[in-house]
Amino acid sequence: MRLRRTGILTKIVLAVLLVYALVTKIGQTDLERQKQSELEDLRNYEARLAANVDGMQYAIDHSTDEEVLRDIARGQGFTDPDEEIYVTGGDAGQAE
Repeated sequence: MRLRRTGILTKIVLAVLLVYALVTKIGQTDLERQKQSELEDLRNYEARLAANVDGMQYAIDHSTDEEVLRDIARGQGFTDPDEEIYVTGGDAGQAE
């Protein structure tokens, strides 16, 4: 049984197919990395939202607790009537 020599055209076709396969694989790997990064970002966002929801649920569940109401009001910029605010450092020019 004699082996036939492959022609130059066959070698070129095989080389083109090999290059195409490599380029496709590299492109898929880059896309996979990008999608993994997006998935990680979405999971981080989901965790932040869950923490925010937990905080809101705590505030709702303890809405009659005076200390929780005070903390919420402080977060909105309100103070107790007898509370004094001192501004120090670079924020002094921004006091109202």
